[in-house]
Amino acid sequence: MTDKRPTLTIKPKSGSAAKPAPRKPANPAAQYAKPAGKPAAQGTKPGAGQGRASEVKRAAPPRPPREQPQDRPKPSYEVKQQFQPDYVPDLPADSLALALLGASNAIAQVGAGTALPQALAHVFTVFGVTPQARGAIQDLAYRSMRQMGRSETLLGLMTTKAPDAPQLSGLLCCALALLDPAEGEAPYEAFTVVDQAVTAAASHPDFAHAKAMVNAVLRRFLREREQLVKQALADPFAQWNYPQWWIDATRAAYPKDWEAILAAGNTHPPLTLRVNTRKTSVEDYGQRLREEGVAFDQVGPQALRLKQAVNVAQIPGFHDGLVSVQDAGAQLAAPLLGLERGMRVLDACAAPGGKSGHILELADVELTAVDADPQRLKRVGDNLGRLGLEATLVAAEAQARDWWDGRQYDRILADVPCTASGIVRRHPDIRWLRRKTDTRQLTTLSAEILDNLWQMLRPDGKLLFVTCSLWPQESEAQAAAFAARHNDATRLDAPGQLLPVSGAGLDHDGLFYALFHKKGA
Repeated sequence: MTDKRPTLTIKPKSGSAAKPAPRKPANPAAQYAKPAGKPAAQGTKPGAGQGRASEVKRAAPPRPPREQPQDRPKPSYEVKQQFQPDYVPDLPADSLALALLGASNAIAQVGAGTALPQALAHVFTVFGVTPQARGAIQDLAYRSMRQMGRSETLLGLMTTKAPDAPQLSGLLCCALALLDPAEGEAPYEAFTVVDQAVTAAASHPDFAHAKAMVNAVLRRFLREREQLVKQALADPFAQWNYPQWWIDATRAAYPKDWEAILAAGNTHPPLTLRVNTRKTSVEDYGQRLREEGVAFDQVGPQALRLKQAVNVAQIPGFHDGLVSVQDAGAQLAAPLLGLERGMRVLDACAAPGGKSGHILELADVELTAVDADPQRLKRVGDNLGRLGLEATLVAAEAQARDWWDGRQYDRILADVPCTASGIVRRHPDIRWLRRKTDTRQLTTLSAEILDNLWQMLRPDGKLLFVTCSLWPQESEAQAAAFAARHNDATRLDAPGQLLPVSGAGLDHDGLFYALFHKKGA
Protein backbone atom coordinates (compact mmCIF):
# COMPACT_ATOMS: atom_id res chain seq x y z
CA MET A 1 0.00 0.00 0.00
CA THR A 2 1.16 3.52 -0.43
CA ASP A 3 1.07 4.51 3.20
CA LYS A 4 2.86 1.46 4.55
CA ARG A 5 2.57 0.82 8.23
CA PRO A 6 4.23 -1.88 10.27
CA THR A 7 1.93 -4.89 10.14
CA LEU A 8 3.35 -7.25 12.67
CA THR A 9 2.99 -10.88 13.59
CA ILE A 10 1.71 -12.34 16.83
CA LYS A 11 2.44 -10.35 19.95
CA PRO A 12 3.05 -12.51 23.03
CA LYS A 13 0.60 -12.19 25.84
CA SER A 14 1.84 -9.98 28.63
CA GLY A 15 3.32 -11.79 31.62
CA SER A 16 4.23 -14.96 29.73
CA ALA A 17 7.64 -16.41 30.45
CA ALA A 18 10.15 -16.14 27.64
CA LYS A 19 11.57 -19.47 26.47
CA PRO A 20 14.80 -19.99 24.57
CA ALA A 21 14.18 -20.36 20.83
CA PRO A 22 15.01 -23.88 19.55
CA ARG A 23 17.33 -24.24 16.60
CA LYS A 24 14.47 -25.29 14.33
CA PRO A 25 11.08 -23.84 15.34
CA ALA A 26 8.50 -26.42 16.23
CA ASN A 27 5.80 -23.76 15.81
CA PRO A 28 5.69 -22.69 12.12
CA ALA A 29 4.79 -19.14 13.18
CA ALA A 30 7.82 -18.85 15.43
CA GLN A 31 9.89 -17.25 12.69
CA TYR A 32 7.97 -14.07 13.24
CA ALA A 33 8.82 -13.88 16.94
CA LYS A 34 11.72 -11.80 18.13
CA PRO A 35 14.82 -13.99 18.42
CA ALA A 36 15.49 -15.09 21.96
CA GLY A 37 18.95 -14.66 23.48
CA LYS A 38 21.32 -17.62 23.67
CA PRO A 39 20.48 -19.64 26.77
CA ALA A 40 23.04 -19.52 29.53
CA ALA A 41 25.05 -22.71 30.21
CA GLN A 42 23.51 -24.80 32.92
CA GLY A 43 25.62 -25.32 36.04
CA THR A 44 26.81 -28.86 37.03
CA LYS A 45 27.93 -30.43 40.24
CA PRO A 46 31.73 -30.48 40.70
CA GLY A 47 33.19 -33.58 39.10
CA ALA A 48 29.88 -34.96 37.95
CA GLY A 49 30.35 -36.49 34.53
CA GLN A 50 33.39 -34.35 33.76
CA GLY A 51 35.76 -37.22 33.16
CA ARG A 52 33.56 -38.92 30.58
CA ALA A 53 32.89 -35.65 28.79
CA SER A 54 36.60 -35.00 28.64
CA GLU A 55 37.29 -38.44 27.21
CA VAL A 56 34.62 -38.02 24.52
CA LYS A 57 36.00 -34.65 23.61
CA ARG A 58 39.54 -36.06 23.22
CA ALA A 59 38.31 -39.01 21.15
CA ALA A 60 36.29 -36.85 18.72
CA PRO A 61 37.88 -36.26 15.29
CA PRO A 62 39.05 -32.74 14.52
CA ARG A 63 36.28 -30.45 13.17
CA PRO A 64 36.58 -29.01 9.66
CA PRO A 65 37.21 -25.26 9.35
CA ARG A 66 34.06 -23.25 10.13
CA GLU A 67 32.36 -21.74 7.13
CA GLN A 68 32.28 -17.97 6.83
CA PRO A 69 28.80 -16.58 7.55
CA GLN A 70 28.46 -15.12 4.07
CA ASP A 71 29.15 -18.53 2.46
CA ARG A 72 26.66 -20.50 4.54
CA PRO A 73 23.15 -20.69 3.04
CA LYS A 74 20.31 -19.59 5.25
CA PRO A 75 17.80 -22.16 6.51
CA SER A 76 14.68 -22.27 4.34
CA TYR A 77 12.54 -20.76 7.07
CA GLU A 78 14.80 -17.67 7.18
CA VAL A 79 14.73 -16.98 3.43
CA LYS A 80 12.37 -14.17 2.46
CA GLN A 81 10.06 -15.54 -0.22
CA GLN A 82 9.43 -13.63 -3.43
CA PHE A 83 5.82 -12.99 -4.38
CA GLN A 84 4.57 -15.62 -6.84
CA PRO A 85 1.60 -14.11 -8.71
CA ASP A 86 1.45 -17.10 -11.08
CA TYR A 87 1.14 -19.79 -8.41
CA VAL A 88 -2.04 -21.83 -8.89
CA PRO A 89 -3.45 -23.28 -5.62
CA ASP A 90 -4.99 -26.72 -5.40
CA LEU A 91 -8.31 -25.68 -3.87
CA PRO A 92 -11.97 -26.37 -4.70
CA ALA A 93 -13.27 -23.96 -7.33
CA ASP A 94 -16.24 -22.84 -5.23
CA SER A 95 -14.40 -22.52 -1.91
CA LEU A 96 -13.97 -19.36 0.12
CA ALA A 97 -10.31 -20.37 0.53
CA LEU A 98 -9.79 -19.97 -3.23
CA ALA A 99 -11.54 -16.58 -3.19
CA LEU A 100 -9.34 -15.44 -0.29
CA LEU A 101 -6.18 -16.56 -2.06
CA GLY A 102 -7.22 -14.98 -5.36
CA ALA A 103 -8.15 -11.66 -3.73
CA SER A 104 -4.95 -11.60 -1.67
CA ASN A 105 -2.94 -12.24 -4.83
CA ALA A 106 -4.56 -9.19 -6.46
CA ILE A 107 -3.95 -7.07 -3.35
CA ALA A 108 -0.28 -8.04 -3.33
CA GLN A 109 -0.06 -6.97 -6.98
CA VAL A 110 -1.61 -3.60 -6.11
CA GLY A 111 1.00 -3.24 -3.39
CA ALA A 112 3.63 -3.68 -6.11
CA GLY A 113 2.03 -0.93 -8.24
CA THR A 114 -0.50 -2.74 -10.47
CA ALA A 115 -4.02 -1.34 -10.82
CA LEU A 116 -6.66 -3.61 -9.30
CA PRO A 117 -8.58 -4.36 -12.56
CA GLN A 118 -5.36 -5.52 -14.22
CA ALA A 119 -4.35 -7.48 -11.12
CA LEU A 120 -7.69 -9.27 -11.06
CA ALA A 121 -7.53 -10.00 -14.78
CA HIS A 122 -4.18 -11.71 -14.16
CA VAL A 123 -5.63 -13.78 -11.31
CA PHE A 124 -8.62 -14.87 -13.39
CA THR A 125 -6.36 -15.94 -16.24
CA VAL A 126 -3.84 -17.81 -14.09
CA PHE A 127 -6.40 -19.45 -11.80
CA GLY A 128 -8.79 -20.34 -14.63
CA VAL A 129 -11.71 -19.69 -12.27
CA THR A 130 -15.42 -20.28 -12.83
CA PRO A 131 -17.73 -17.28 -13.23
CA GLN A 132 -18.97 -17.78 -9.67
CA ALA A 133 -15.44 -17.83 -8.25
CA ARG A 134 -14.53 -14.83 -10.37
CA GLY A 135 -17.35 -12.82 -8.80
CA ALA A 136 -16.36 -13.89 -5.29
CA ILE A 137 -12.69 -12.96 -5.81
CA GLN A 138 -13.57 -9.58 -7.30
CA ASP A 139 -16.06 -8.71 -4.57
CA LEU A 140 -13.61 -9.64 -1.83
CA ALA A 141 -10.72 -7.72 -3.42
CA TYR A 142 -12.76 -4.52 -3.75
CA ARG A 143 -14.22 -4.93 -0.27
CA SER A 144 -10.74 -5.33 1.19
CA MET A 145 -9.36 -2.31 -0.68
CA ARG A 146 -12.10 -0.09 0.71
CA GLN A 147 -11.12 -0.88 4.30
CA MET A 148 -7.42 -1.54 3.92
CA GLY A 149 -6.47 1.15 6.42
CA ARG A 150 -8.71 -0.35 9.07
CA SER A 151 -7.47 -3.90 8.49
CA GLU A 152 -3.79 -2.95 8.43
CA THR A 153 -4.19 -1.01 11.66
CA LEU A 154 -5.86 -3.97 13.34
CA LEU A 155 -3.02 -6.23 12.22
CA GLY A 156 -0.54 -3.78 13.65
CA LEU A 157 -2.28 -3.99 17.02
CA MET A 158 -2.20 -7.79 17.08
CA THR A 159 1.19 -8.61 15.60
CA THR A 160 4.85 -7.77 16.01
CA LYS A 161 6.54 -8.14 12.62
CA ALA A 162 5.51 -7.62 9.04
CA PRO A 163 4.98 -10.97 7.28
CA ASP A 164 7.73 -11.58 4.73
CA ALA A 165 5.28 -12.76 2.06
CA PRO A 166 3.28 -9.78 0.66
CA GLN A 167 0.34 -12.04 -0.12
CA LEU A 168 0.14 -13.16 3.51
CA SER A 169 -0.65 -9.60 4.61
CA GLY A 170 -3.26 -9.46 1.87
CA LEU A 171 -4.80 -12.72 3.04
CA LEU A 172 -5.13 -11.45 6.61
CA CYS A 173 -6.62 -8.15 5.41
CA CYS A 174 -9.15 -10.03 3.26
CA ALA A 175 -10.16 -12.22 6.19
CA LEU A 176 -10.51 -9.19 8.49
CA ALA A 177 -12.64 -7.43 5.88
CA LEU A 178 -15.07 -10.36 6.11
CA LEU A 179 -14.96 -10.63 9.90
CA ASP A 180 -15.14 -6.86 10.44
CA PRO A 181 -17.31 -5.30 7.70
CA ALA A 182 -17.41 -1.51 7.90
CA GLU A 183 -21.11 -1.57 7.01
CA GLY A 184 -23.80 -4.23 6.79
CA GLU A 185 -23.77 -7.75 8.11
CA ALA A 186 -20.87 -10.15 7.85
CA PRO A 187 -21.32 -12.25 4.69
CA TYR A 188 -19.96 -15.45 6.28
CA GLU A 189 -19.96 -17.08 9.69
CA ALA A 190 -16.82 -16.24 11.65
CA PHE A 191 -15.68 -19.84 12.05
CA THR A 192 -15.97 -20.34 8.28
CA VAL A 193 -13.76 -17.34 7.54
CA VAL A 194 -11.08 -18.48 10.00
CA ASP A 195 -11.14 -22.05 8.75
CA GLN A 196 -10.94 -21.05 5.09
CA ALA A 197 -8.22 -18.47 5.71
CA VAL A 198 -6.09 -21.14 7.40
CA THR A 199 -6.81 -23.51 4.51
CA ALA A 200 -5.77 -20.84 2.02
CA ALA A 201 -2.53 -20.18 3.89
CA ALA A 202 -1.71 -23.89 4.09
CA SER A 203 -2.15 -24.26 0.32
CA HIS A 204 0.49 -21.71 -0.66
CA PRO A 205 4.22 -22.52 -0.48
CA ASP A 206 5.18 -18.94 0.38
CA PHE A 207 3.38 -18.95 3.71
CA ALA A 208 2.15 -22.45 4.51
CA HIS A 209 4.48 -22.23 7.52
CA ALA A 210 2.37 -19.33 8.85
CA LYS A 211 -1.02 -21.05 8.97
CA ALA A 212 -0.85 -21.25 12.78
CA MET A 213 -0.19 -17.52 12.91
CA VAL A 214 -3.18 -16.84 10.63
CA ASN A 215 -5.37 -18.91 12.92
CA ALA A 216 -4.06 -17.19 16.07
CA VAL A 217 -4.45 -13.64 14.73
CA LEU A 218 -8.00 -14.12 13.48
CA ARG A 219 -9.16 -15.92 16.63
CA ARG A 220 -7.66 -13.22 18.79
CA PHE A 221 -9.57 -10.62 16.78
CA LEU A 222 -12.82 -12.47 17.41
CA ARG A 223 -12.10 -12.62 21.16
CA GLU A 224 -11.06 -8.97 21.50
CA ARG A 225 -12.97 -7.39 18.64
CA GLU A 226 -14.68 -4.56 20.49
CA GLN A 227 -11.52 -3.33 22.18
CA LEU A 228 -9.34 -3.71 19.08
CA VAL A 229 -11.76 -1.90 16.77
CA LYS A 230 -12.17 0.96 19.23
CA GLN A 231 -8.41 1.33 19.52
CA ALA A 232 -7.90 1.12 15.75
CA LEU A 233 -10.53 3.74 14.89
CA ALA A 234 -8.68 6.31 16.99
CA ASP A 235 -6.24 6.42 14.05
CA PRO A 236 -7.50 8.49 11.04
CA PHE A 237 -5.83 5.98 8.72
CA ALA A 238 -8.18 3.29 10.05
CA GLN A 239 -11.20 5.54 10.47
CA TRP A 240 -11.22 6.87 6.90
CA ASN A 241 -9.23 4.22 5.00
CA TYR A 242 -7.09 6.71 3.08
CA PRO A 243 -3.43 7.71 3.25
CA GLN A 244 -2.94 10.67 5.58
CA TRP A 245 -1.91 12.99 2.74
CA TRP A 246 -5.19 12.23 0.96
CA ILE A 247 -7.19 13.03 4.09
CA ASP A 248 -5.29 16.29 4.55
CA ALA A 249 -5.76 17.31 0.90
CA THR A 250 -9.52 16.67 1.02
CA ARG A 251 -9.92 18.58 4.26
CA ALA A 252 -7.94 21.54 2.90
CA ALA A 253 -9.94 21.69 -0.34
CA TYR A 254 -13.39 21.13 1.22
CA PRO A 255 -13.41 22.25 4.89
CA LYS A 256 -17.17 21.73 5.20
CA ASP A 257 -17.64 18.62 3.09
CA TRP A 258 -14.42 16.62 3.56
CA GLU A 259 -15.92 13.99 5.85
CA ALA A 260 -18.87 13.31 3.51
CA ILE A 261 -16.50 13.13 0.53
CA LEU A 262 -14.22 10.60 2.22
CA ALA A 263 -17.20 8.55 3.39
CA ALA A 264 -18.70 8.55 -0.12
CA GLY A 265 -15.49 7.06 -1.49
CA ASN A 266 -15.90 4.04 0.79
CA THR A 267 -19.42 3.20 -0.36
CA HIS A 268 -20.29 0.53 -2.89
CA PRO A 269 -20.95 2.28 -6.25
CA PRO A 270 -24.29 1.85 -8.01
CA LEU A 271 -24.76 0.27 -11.41
CA THR A 272 -26.03 3.08 -13.63
CA LEU A 273 -27.08 2.57 -17.24
CA ARG A 274 -27.15 4.98 -20.18
CA VAL A 275 -30.01 4.29 -22.56
CA ASN A 276 -29.04 4.31 -26.24
CA THR A 277 -31.75 6.55 -27.71
CA ARG A 278 -30.76 5.52 -31.24
CA LYS A 279 -32.25 2.09 -30.52
CA THR A 280 -34.89 2.68 -27.84
CA SER A 281 -36.39 5.34 -25.60
CA VAL A 282 -35.86 5.79 -21.90
CA GLU A 283 -39.55 5.08 -21.33
CA ASP A 284 -39.61 1.89 -23.40
CA TYR A 285 -36.45 0.53 -21.85
CA GLY A 286 -37.72 1.37 -18.37
CA GLN A 287 -40.87 -0.59 -19.13
CA ARG A 288 -38.76 -3.56 -20.23
CA LEU A 289 -36.88 -3.47 -16.92
CA ARG A 290 -40.16 -3.44 -14.99
CA GLU A 291 -41.49 -6.38 -17.01
CA GLU A 292 -38.35 -8.38 -16.18
CA GLY A 293 -38.57 -7.49 -12.50
CA VAL A 294 -35.53 -5.19 -12.43
CA ALA A 295 -36.04 -2.28 -10.02
CA PHE A 296 -34.45 1.07 -10.92
CA ASP A 297 -34.45 4.83 -10.35
CA GLN A 298 -33.98 7.49 -13.01
CA VAL A 299 -31.05 9.71 -12.00
CA GLY A 300 -30.50 11.62 -15.25
CA PRO A 301 -32.08 12.28 -18.65
CA GLN A 302 -30.83 8.92 -19.96
CA ALA A 303 -29.49 7.50 -16.69
CA LEU A 304 -31.19 4.58 -14.93
CA ARG A 305 -29.67 3.36 -11.66
CA LEU A 306 -30.40 -0.27 -10.86
CA LYS A 307 -31.37 -0.86 -7.25
CA GLN A 308 -29.51 -4.17 -7.28
CA ALA A 309 -26.25 -4.51 -9.21
CA VAL A 310 -26.03 -7.48 -11.58
CA ASN A 311 -23.45 -8.88 -13.97
CA VAL A 312 -23.49 -7.03 -17.30
CA ALA A 313 -24.41 -10.29 -19.03
CA GLN A 314 -27.70 -10.21 -17.09
CA ILE A 315 -28.61 -6.63 -18.05
CA PRO A 316 -31.58 -6.77 -20.44
CA GLY A 317 -30.55 -5.66 -23.93
CA PHE A 318 -26.92 -4.95 -23.03
CA HIS A 319 -25.40 -7.18 -25.72
CA ASP A 320 -27.84 -5.72 -28.25
CA GLY A 321 -26.52 -2.22 -27.57
CA LEU A 322 -29.67 -0.88 -25.92
CA VAL A 323 -27.73 0.39 -22.92
CA SER A 324 -24.21 0.99 -21.67
CA VAL A 325 -22.83 1.16 -18.14
CA GLN A 326 -21.86 4.76 -17.34
CA ASP A 327 -21.99 6.97 -14.25
CA ALA A 328 -24.71 9.61 -14.33
CA GLY A 329 -22.15 12.37 -13.88
CA ALA A 330 -20.11 11.15 -16.86
CA GLN A 331 -23.26 11.22 -18.97
CA LEU A 332 -23.22 15.03 -18.82
CA ALA A 333 -20.20 15.30 -21.11
CA ALA A 334 -21.59 14.56 -24.58
CA PRO A 335 -24.68 16.83 -24.31
CA LEU A 336 -22.48 19.77 -23.20
CA LEU A 337 -20.65 19.70 -26.54
CA GLY A 338 -23.72 20.90 -28.47
CA LEU A 339 -23.25 18.35 -31.25
CA GLU A 340 -24.65 18.76 -34.76
CA ARG A 341 -24.80 16.42 -37.74
CA GLY A 342 -21.64 16.33 -39.85
CA MET A 343 -19.29 17.87 -37.27
CA ARG A 344 -15.69 16.74 -36.90
CA VAL A 345 -15.28 15.71 -33.27
CA LEU A 346 -12.21 14.61 -31.31
CA ASP A 347 -12.42 12.54 -28.14
CA ALA A 348 -8.94 12.82 -26.63
CA CYS A 349 -7.90 10.30 -23.95
CA ALA A 350 -10.96 8.32 -25.05
CA ALA A 351 -10.59 4.91 -23.35
CA PRO A 352 -12.61 2.97 -22.36
CA GLY A 353 -15.05 4.64 -24.76
CA GLY A 354 -18.14 5.50 -22.74
CA LYS A 355 -18.16 9.14 -23.83
CA SER A 356 -17.27 8.23 -27.43
CA GLY A 357 -20.33 5.99 -27.59
CA HIS A 358 -22.55 8.69 -26.12
CA ILE A 359 -21.30 11.26 -28.67
CA LEU A 360 -22.21 8.98 -31.57
CA GLU A 361 -25.57 8.10 -30.03
CA LEU A 362 -26.51 11.79 -29.93
CA ALA A 363 -25.49 12.85 -33.45
CA ASP A 364 -24.11 11.63 -36.78
CA VAL A 365 -20.62 13.08 -36.48
CA GLU A 366 -17.16 12.22 -37.79
CA LEU A 367 -15.49 11.06 -34.59
CA THR A 368 -11.79 10.47 -33.93
CA ALA A 369 -11.00 8.69 -30.66
CA VAL A 370 -7.41 9.01 -29.43
CA ASP A 371 -5.75 7.18 -26.55
CA ALA A 372 -2.11 6.53 -25.66
CA ASP A 373 -2.73 2.91 -24.61
CA PRO A 374 -3.38 0.56 -27.56
CA GLN A 375 -4.91 -2.09 -25.30
CA ARG A 376 -7.35 0.37 -23.76
CA LEU A 377 -8.09 1.77 -27.21
CA LYS A 378 -9.18 -1.71 -28.27
CA ARG A 379 -11.88 -1.49 -25.59
CA VAL A 380 -13.17 1.66 -27.28
CA GLY A 381 -13.57 -0.29 -30.51
CA ASP A 382 -15.26 -3.19 -28.69
CA ASN A 383 -17.75 -0.88 -26.98
CA LEU A 384 -18.57 0.97 -30.19
CA GLY A 385 -18.99 -2.35 -32.00
CA ARG A 386 -21.52 -3.52 -29.42
CA LEU A 387 -23.48 -0.30 -29.98
CA GLY A 388 -23.28 -0.63 -33.78
CA LEU A 389 -21.27 2.61 -34.10
CA GLU A 390 -17.98 3.53 -35.78
CA ALA A 391 -15.11 5.96 -35.20
CA THR A 392 -11.53 6.45 -36.29
CA LEU A 393 -9.31 5.01 -33.56
CA VAL A 394 -5.80 6.44 -33.13
CA ALA A 395 -3.20 5.14 -30.67
CA ALA A 396 -1.28 8.31 -29.82
CA GLU A 397 -0.51 10.74 -27.04
CA ALA A 398 -2.84 13.72 -26.87
CA GLN A 399 0.04 16.11 -26.14
CA ALA A 400 1.67 15.18 -29.48
CA ARG A 401 0.78 16.28 -33.01
CA ASP A 402 2.40 13.67 -35.24
CA TRP A 403 -0.91 11.79 -35.53
CA TRP A 404 -3.01 14.85 -36.51
CA ASP A 405 -3.88 15.38 -40.19
CA GLY A 406 -3.98 19.18 -39.80
CA ARG A 407 -7.76 19.52 -40.21
CA GLN A 408 -9.27 21.34 -37.26
CA TYR A 409 -12.15 19.96 -35.23
CA ASP A 410 -15.53 21.51 -34.50
CA ARG A 411 -15.70 19.98 -31.04
CA ILE A 412 -13.05 18.53 -28.74
CA LEU A 413 -13.64 16.49 -25.60
CA ALA A 414 -10.53 16.56 -23.41
CA ASP A 415 -10.96 14.08 -20.58
CA VAL A 416 -7.39 14.60 -19.42
CA PRO A 417 -5.23 12.40 -17.17
CA CYS A 418 -5.66 13.10 -13.46
CA THR A 419 -5.37 11.46 -10.05
CA ALA A 420 -8.93 10.08 -10.42
CA SER A 421 -9.63 11.14 -6.84
CA GLY A 422 -13.31 11.62 -7.68
CA ILE A 423 -14.00 7.99 -8.62
CA VAL A 424 -12.47 6.08 -5.70
CA ARG A 425 -15.77 4.43 -4.84
CA ARG A 426 -15.49 2.61 -8.19
CA HIS A 427 -11.70 2.21 -8.05
CA PRO A 428 -10.73 1.93 -4.37
CA ASP A 429 -7.16 0.94 -5.27
CA ILE A 430 -6.45 4.45 -6.59
CA ARG A 431 -5.96 5.87 -3.10
CA TRP A 432 -3.25 3.29 -2.38
CA LEU A 433 -1.52 3.64 -5.76
CA ARG A 434 -1.33 7.43 -5.88
CA ARG A 435 1.42 9.56 -4.35
CA LYS A 436 1.15 13.13 -3.15
CA THR A 437 3.50 14.25 -5.91
CA ASP A 438 1.26 12.79 -8.63
CA THR A 439 -1.06 15.81 -8.53
CA ARG A 440 1.61 18.25 -9.68
CA GLN A 441 2.97 15.92 -12.35
CA LEU A 442 -0.46 15.16 -13.79
CA THR A 443 -1.46 18.83 -13.71
CA THR A 444 1.59 19.69 -15.80
CA LEU A 445 0.79 16.94 -18.32
CA SER A 446 -2.86 17.98 -18.55
CA ALA A 447 -1.90 21.60 -19.25
CA GLU A 448 0.31 20.41 -22.13
CA ILE A 449 -2.56 18.39 -23.55
CA LEU A 450 -5.06 21.25 -23.31
CA ASP A 451 -2.69 23.72 -24.99
CA ASN A 452 -1.96 21.23 -27.77
CA LEU A 453 -5.62 20.40 -28.40
CA TRP A 454 -6.57 24.07 -28.48
CA GLN A 455 -4.50 24.45 -31.67
CA MET A 456 -6.56 21.66 -33.24
CA LEU A 457 -9.88 23.43 -32.59
CA ARG A 458 -11.29 25.62 -35.33
CA PRO A 459 -12.39 29.20 -34.62
CA ASP A 460 -15.94 29.25 -33.20
CA GLY A 461 -15.47 25.67 -31.97
CA LYS A 462 -15.86 24.34 -28.42
CA LEU A 463 -13.54 22.40 -26.14
CA LEU A 464 -14.88 20.60 -23.08
CA PHE A 465 -12.28 20.10 -20.33
CA VAL A 466 -13.13 17.17 -18.07
CA THR A 467 -11.43 15.52 -15.10
CA CYS A 468 -12.53 12.91 -12.58
CA SER A 469 -10.55 14.66 -9.85
CA LEU A 470 -11.54 16.44 -6.65
CA TRP A 471 -8.31 18.42 -6.29
CA PRO A 472 -8.64 22.11 -7.33
CA GLN A 473 -5.12 22.07 -8.82
CA GLU A 474 -6.35 19.60 -11.45
CA SER A 475 -9.76 21.16 -12.02
CA GLU A 476 -10.77 24.76 -11.29
CA ALA A 477 -7.23 26.11 -11.00
CA GLN A 478 -6.31 24.32 -14.24
CA ALA A 479 -9.32 25.81 -16.04
CA ALA A 480 -8.52 29.31 -14.81
CA ALA A 481 -4.88 28.99 -15.84
CA PHE A 482 -5.91 27.75 -19.30
CA ALA A 483 -8.22 30.73 -19.82
CA ALA A 484 -5.42 33.08 -18.73
CA ARG A 485 -2.99 31.57 -21.26
CA HIS A 486 -5.41 31.81 -24.21
CA ASN A 487 -6.92 35.20 -25.00
CA ASP A 488 -9.16 33.63 -27.63
CA ALA A 489 -10.86 31.34 -25.07
CA THR A 490 -14.21 32.28 -23.57
CA ARG A 491 -15.50 30.17 -20.72
CA LEU A 492 -19.14 29.10 -21.08
CA ASP A 493 -21.63 27.72 -18.56
CA ALA A 494 -20.84 24.22 -17.34
CA PRO A 495 -21.39 22.26 -14.10
CA GLY A 496 -17.91 22.94 -12.69
CA GLN A 497 -16.96 20.73 -9.76
CA LEU A 498 -19.33 17.88 -8.94
CA LEU A 499 -18.77 16.24 -5.58
CA PRO A 500 -19.57 12.53 -5.22
CA VAL A 501 -23.15 12.11 -4.07
CA SER A 502 -25.74 9.38 -3.77
CA GLY A 503 -29.41 10.05 -3.18
CA ALA A 504 -32.96 9.33 -4.28
CA GLY A 505 -32.80 11.29 -7.55
CA LEU A 506 -29.10 12.12 -7.75
CA ASP A 507 -26.14 9.80 -7.92
CA HIS A 508 -22.76 10.51 -9.49
CA ASP A 509 -19.01 10.43 -9.02
CA GLY A 510 -16.78 13.43 -8.39
CA LEU A 511 -16.19 15.11 -11.78
CA PHE A 512 -15.25 18.53 -13.11
CA TYR A 513 -16.47 20.26 -16.28
CA ALA A 514 -15.27 23.48 -17.91
CA LEU A 515 -16.48 24.47 -21.41
CA PHE A 516 -14.53 26.90 -23.63
CA HIS A 517 -15.51 28.65 -26.86
CA LYS A 518 -12.80 29.65 -29.33
CA LYS A 519 -13.34 33.14 -30.67
CA GLY A 520 -13.71 33.47 -34.42
CA ALA A 521 -10.91 34.81 -36.61
